[in-house]
Amino acid sequence: MESYYNPKDLAKFADIGEDAPELWKKFSDWYGAVFKEGALSEREKALIALAVAHAIQCPYCIDAYTQASLEKGSNPEQMMEAVHVAAAIRGGASLVHGVQMRNVEDKLNMM
Repeated sequence: MESYYNPKDLAKFADIGEDAPELWKKFSDWYGAVFKEGALSEREKALIALAVAHAIQCPYCIDAYTQASLEKGSNPEQMMEAVHVAAAIRGGASLVHGVQMRNVEDKLNMM
């Protein structure tokens, strides 16, 4: 079955830099530095990236950071917990915007 998302396209990511090599190099250098061991371990950073990938719903990122999380020593339970954290934050962000709705409702009811 054909789909808009093709997992094989993830391997083509670096090709994005062909038309803007200077910018691609800057992005690649920065991206690489972000994921190096620092105050957070590489494993922790991969789990964060996995959670964010789910929050922004990027299938390529989900593939890449599922693999990275496993390679860095995370287990499926930790990975699923990270996904649930992302889902809770995303759900909470939707709910908290209910305050905005109520503000508009209150303003309209005062007219």
